[in-house]
Amino acid sequence: MTNDKKALLVVSFGTSHAETREKTIGAIEKDIAAAYPDYDVRRAFTSGMILKVLEKRDGVLIDNVAEAMNRLVSDGFHEILVQPTHVIPGDEYDNMVTDIQMFEDKFDKITIGTPLLYNTDDYRKVIHAVMEQFPDLSEREALVLMGHGTEHRINPAYAAMDYQFKDMGYDNVFVGTVEAYPDVETVFKKVDAYHPDKIVLLPLMVVAGDHAVNDMAGEEEDSWKSIFEKAGYEVDCILKGLGEFQSIRDIYLDHIAQAIS
Repeated sequence: MTNDKKALLVVSFGTSHAETREKTIGAIEKDIAAAYPDYDVRRAFTSGMILKVLEKRDGVLIDNVAEAMNRLVSDGFHEILVQPTHVIPGDEYDNMVTDIQMFEDKFDKITIGTPLLYNTDDYRKVIHAVMEQFPDLSEREALVLMGHGTEHRINPAYAAMDYQFKDMGYDNVFVGTVEAYPDVETVFKKVDAYHPDKIVLLPLMVVAGDHAVNDMAGEEEDSWKSIFEKAGYEVDCILKGLGEFQSIRDIYLDHIAQAIS
């Protein structure tokens, strides 16, 4: 391996759902490889639980961040660019940065790109990218986005995004989270006050994995779909991760370009 060889490590939370993995994370990685042919594109996942499931259930071995970095050291790379596909700079992102910093003396240069929602401009771009998917959404329909949510201090990002949707004229778009605030009860109150004829549910996540399939669109009585249906609403579930949208993938490419410059 020559000394000028550069690697681009794409770091994702990961998913155990193979189909959505290829449509989202795989698609992001392919776009990056096409845009940066002089970089060797590598993959790492940050979810230890998902890595264990993939290995035990599918016999699929994917590196965590430390393993991927060690591999890059042994493969003789000298310049590394790390691009996370995380939605927000939360725990997964922080832990990734900590892992990478342990390798600072092993490479000539390490550059870390930013996750999807990092500054105000990112929020606007993501909102445009999401709304591009719903050109026919009427005022009598509500689009409800289900984010993950976190105990991390960055969690208000989800409420900020809801606020920014409204500020950009989308009064019928609502943002909530599975595991934090705004929770489904909070979102339900807001949507019910708007009182649409129909509700469209979409994951505000890179992949349409377990949370999208079960917590959002599942048949259990505590799923978002069931909660809205029980209240008499017609509900349409879109099982697509953000990574399936070209304009979202383009934002990650922009973040790489910014990191390089």
